[in-house]
Amino acid sequence: MNKDLDEINNDELYEHYKFTAAEGQEPLRVDKYLMNFILNATRNKIQQAIKAGNVLVNDIPVKANHKVKPNDIVRVVLAYPPQENTVEPENIPLDIIFEDEDVIVLNKPAGMVVHPGHGNHTGTLVNALIYHIKNLPNNSSDRPGLVHRIDKDTSGLLVIAKTEFAMANLANQFFERTTERLYYALVWGNIEEDEGIIEGNIGRSLKNRLQMDVFPEGDFGKHAVTHFKVLERFSYVTLVQCKLETGRTHQIRAHFKYIGHPLFNDERYGGDKILKGTTFTKYKQFVDNCFKILPRQALHAKTLGFTHPTSGEFMSFSSDTPEDLQLCIEKWRKYTVNQK
Repeated sequence: MNKDLDEINNDELYEHYKFTAAEGQEPLRVDKYLMNFILNATRNKIQQAIKAGNVLVNDIPVKANHKVKPNDIVRVVLAYPPQENTVEPENIPLDIIFEDEDVIVLNKPAGMVVHPGHGNHTGTLVNALIYHIKNLPNNSSDRPGLVHRIDKDTSGLLVIAKTEFAMANLANQFFERTTERLYYALVWGNIEEDEGIIEGNIGRSLKNRLQMDVFPEGDFGKHAVTHFKVLERFSYVTLVQCKLETGRTHQIRAHFKYIGHPLFNDERYGGDKILKGTTFTKYKQFVDNCFKILPRQALHAKTLGFTHPTSGEFMSFSSDTPEDLQLCIEKWRKYTVNQK
């Protein structure tokens, strides 16, 4: 029998998270629902909180198999107050492509961390956001407004939610895979197919916890699908366009390493070495110069599309290829022409 909120605990309970399910929310188990909204949460911790009566739907404690429906209010309450938001606002310029009362679409430069974390407490996108925009909705204490993210050394487009409704709506779109995300990547080797699909579960590497690995048997990790199309070939590297069907951590980087084409100058996944080409000294110097021009993985979030949370209009945005990646591509293009 369900208990009222006042009967759960004689002590005062503090709200740590609160989400309002979007109008289009399909019935979804509450533990899975919370996994989509609370970054870095584990299924085990969420289920423990549910078992302890700390997860409420419309102010009533529920079991893990309870289905969240449109407009349900899901709250996580605990016997201790939430940690204070210690993220300091910083006056860091933002390259804003679009902004209204609900969302911001911006172009993140390579080298900027999206949110504070271990070793990165200042200079992040979140530090900049809370300086420029007041009262961003929280999905956790240090990630206000975020519904998705890209790696530190990946450049390109992100959408930020400015209201709780926009956050819930956009998070649901990402979960339901109705957003459109196109990336440009320069990868090692000549990809023979003009287009293709890379499919294989992605999970934390069992050997190196800083990397993600592909588990093709599906016995570990989460389902991941990347569609790619070749844009241009440069003898020893290939420029590809990637369309994400899923959005796993390091998905493009891990998938292309898996098929033998790691991203150019991707240190974490082995792309920072000369993997294809000749042994001539001039070629080595050429590749080293390319590494200096592009001192990061060759990956850019080029296009982002989503349905506006309030208007219902589908919006699509595109960003220019950043200078470092563009210069590297042009250098490879000239090299290829000179070899003919």
